[in-house]
Amino acid sequence: MAIPVMIPPLPIAGDLSIPEAARGIMIFAHGSGSSRFGVRNQAVAAHLRAEGLGTLLIDLLTAAEDEQPDARFDIELLASRLLQATVWVQEYPLSRQLPIAYFGASTGAAAALRAAAEPDNPVYAVVSRGGRPDLAARTLELVRAPTLLLVGSLDATVFTGNKRALRQLNPQSKLEFIRGATHLFEEPGALEAVARMAGRWFLDHLPD
Repeated sequence: MAIPVMIPPLPIAGDLSIPEAARGIMIFAHGSGSSRFGVRNQAVAAHLRAEGLGTLLIDLLTAAEDEQPDARFDIELLASRLLQATVWVQEYPLSRQLPIAYFGASTGAAAALRAAAEPDNPVYAVVSRGGRPDLAARTLELVRAPTLLLVGSLDATVFTGNKRALRQLNPQSKLEFIRGATHLFEEPGALEAVARMAGRWFLDHLPD
């Protein structure tokens, strides 16, 4: 069951779920126009919990900010909020011992990569679903965490940006197609494939 949380000092609204004997926790950064209650985010998070991973779904913008188009694409702002949540996870009693990863979609993926580029960022892995890594292009080479870029095979525009980003990321990173999927991964089986690959990526990069 999810625990509603408010992450200071902003505060940031979130829903925290940690299964028994969790092996890690993935913080979600959704894209513009979505929220922590979004069906796609919830579906991926449910799969991760079934794999023994905790999840923290957060809204990086307040309701008022989310009505401002410029704020939705302010990657520096979104990344700062994600870093705020990361520090909170490290200090919160139920999660402070758990390895951390990021799951970002669309602009949220850019925020995740920008946050992961910070020198003291503790994340072990990053997963991008239909992401916009081009919006964090200036700092991609600083991302140390292995990054999995998931793109729908029918999403040609996003594929081009992700292919370019892969060349800037560390050698452990990878670009994978979800065959037959478009940008929103609404096709049968597409989101399930995303969830399965995201969980495996994080589990494969957990510390020994």
